[in-house]
Amino acid sequence: MKQTIFHIDVNSAYLSWSALERLKQGDETDLRTIPSIIGGDSATRHGVVLAKSIPAKAYGVRTGEPVSDALKKCPFLVSCPPDHNLYSRKSRLLMQHLADICPDIEQVSVDECYMDFTSVSFHYEDPVSAARQIKDGIRETFGFTVNIGISDKKVLAKMASDFKKPDLVHTLFQSEIQTKLWPLPLSSLFMCGRSSVDALHNLGILTIGDLAKADPGIIVPHLKSHGKMLWEYANGIDDSTVAPIPSEAKGIGNSTTLSKDALTMTDIRKCLLSLSESVGSRLRKAHKKAAMVSVEIKYSSFRTVSHQTTLGESTNDAGSIYQTACQLAAELWNGDPVRLLGVRTSKLEEEDAPTQLSLFDLGDKAPLSEKQKSLNEALDKIRSKYGKNAVVRGTLLK
Repeated sequence: MKQTIFHIDVNSAYLSWSALERLKQGDETDLRTIPSIIGGDSATRHGVVLAKSIPAKAYGVRTGEPVSDALKKCPFLVSCPPDHNLYSRKSRLLMQHLADICPDIEQVSVDECYMDFTSVSFHYEDPVSAARQIKDGIRETFGFTVNIGISDKKVLAKMASDFKKPDLVHTLFQSEIQTKLWPLPLSSLFMCGRSSVDALHNLGILTIGDLAKADPGIIVPHLKSHGKMLWEYANGIDDSTVAPIPSEAKGIGNSTTLSKDALTMTDIRKCLLSLSESVGSRLRKAHKKAAMVSVEIKYSSFRTVSHQTTLGESTNDAGSIYQTACQLAAELWNGDPVRLLGVRTSKLEEEDAPTQLSLFDLGDKAPLSEKQKSLNEALDKIRSKYGKNAVVRGTLLK
């Protein structure tokens, strides 16, 4: 299966998050709609610009420049101090939201991450429509916007997300670099700073296309290994992979926005089965068992409801999670069209924690449990070696 990578970047994160918090506290002015910045102290004119609004950008205000310079460009610029505790909270909520959509997330800063979309791609019509659903879902859920870049290479996904902003989705696959990337100036190339641009200009290299077509033997003597890396990026060469960083989770879940509204319980069950398989696999990978399962339903009207229950016995078996999820969904669903479904587990414990058996668990059920455990281990090994979609239930095939 062809690898698909998303790069998700919050538009003017610090400013957007501060603006939303000020509105929440009763401020009548949205910082995003006026010339404003985050950073420094407007009274002492010290510090640098950490983030800027689109109206501020129209006055030539740049991220990273001294606040004093920004105020010269726009004397009535509104300046607000940063609130890093707020930004950390907003970042955690966003990353948890994205991890519920796809577990393969690599966070690279407080406001951006990579997502290896490959493992969940069969839930959606195509990557572009999926990215738009994710983007719109973030705006509807949190009130701020993101750009999403899509590619088969991490570095190209990163550069695609930097195309026109805000609240947009762009693709930059290897097959598109000649038309979309090469005409751009060198400053648009990821990791190509001012000194690198100046050095390449001195060699007569003005665009990314010029760099891609240049002899790397000419570039390396001037920029060393960094020059070779820039030449590779200009040609879409990047073998790095999305590397999720495991963390001690309080819960493990997954959710998906459906390409078409689910109208029947059969449609809902099919989606719950896929989500339960993902959650079970993630639990086993983390060597955890869960004692609680919850189901979330978002209707086409955007009304969200959820229901949870405690299990009689902790588990990481997809079948057990699926049966419980179906019971919860049957109790919860009111018959309206469903736009999003989610399955989440909590009350986690170690996989090897002792299990309290009842008399009814002895006899025929125990061997069946061991068979199921062996089957899960075999499936996990196959998927680990040959990819997550190497073994797929027949009901989940398109």
